Amino acid sequence: MLLPTRTVEKPWGRDRLPAPFETPQDKRIGEIWFEPPAQIPQLLVKYIFTSDKLSVQVHPSDEQTLAEGIGRQGKEECWLVVDAEPGAMLGIGFSASVDPAAMRKAALDGSIEDMLAWHEVRRGDFFYIPANTVHAIGGGVSIIEIQQNSDITYRLYDYGRPRELHLDRAIAVASGEAYDPALHRRLPEGGNASLVTGPHFRLDRIVGAPPQDWAETCSGPLLAIPLAGHMIVDGEMAAPGECAFASSIAEVGFTPEGSCLIARPLG
Repeated sequence: MLLPTRTVEKPWGRDRLPAPFETPQDKRIGEIWFEPPAQIPQLLVKYIFTSDKLSVQVHPSDEQTLAEGIGRQGKEECWLVVDAEPGAMLGIGFSASVDPAAMRKAALDGSIEDMLAWHEVRRGDFFYIPANTVHAIGGGVSIIEIQQNSDITYRLYDYGRPRELHLDRAIAVASGEAYDPALHRRLPEGGNASLVTGPHFRLDRIVGAPPQDWAETCSGPLLAIPLAGHMIVDGEMAAPGECAFASSIAEVGFTPEGSCLIARPLG
């Protein structure tokens, strides 16, 4: 089943999207969301397109939102860069340890942007972003984001845009440490890869057909995100720019020339 999409305008979005997407006339599109199916409500897949920097922000963990009495609303996410202009950057974690007082001061005067560790990226860069990681997406990138389905974002700094900041809540959950380099990898063009193995979801990149032993252990409902070529999901053709739900891997037909992401919830 192909998932319905929601196109979201953003001031930092693009007035021309990369292929295979078409940009609605006179709009700046920042995100394309795939509506989560009822069978997997805990996962959200979306594309992000930027022409300018997004806010410096942080997300809480499940444990923190449960402690606040607002339910399981934590957010861990991961990014696969599918297109990047020369010099495009992602800010993830800090270049040196920062205590809460220094973080607050830097958020107020804007210097927090310079305290982040900025990664120059290109197509194939993959990052897992744990909850509590301070981060910012720069301009000139197109990203596939797979995340826990939560809309809780605490902004620390927003370049003077007229949006609310959440300094108290952000600093209460933010880690002031460096990003673990083991959570970043650069994917080659070919080959299967296990990208995320928990705690909240599993994510694999499949090129061509998956190994038999992988398919045998892939149980339960899943989301298929084509990257190249096409695939057949529950009798429907799915192509790049789309996302499809399958109740099991048996409903997914892979093609030799295709590649895709397969996302499955855990827990």
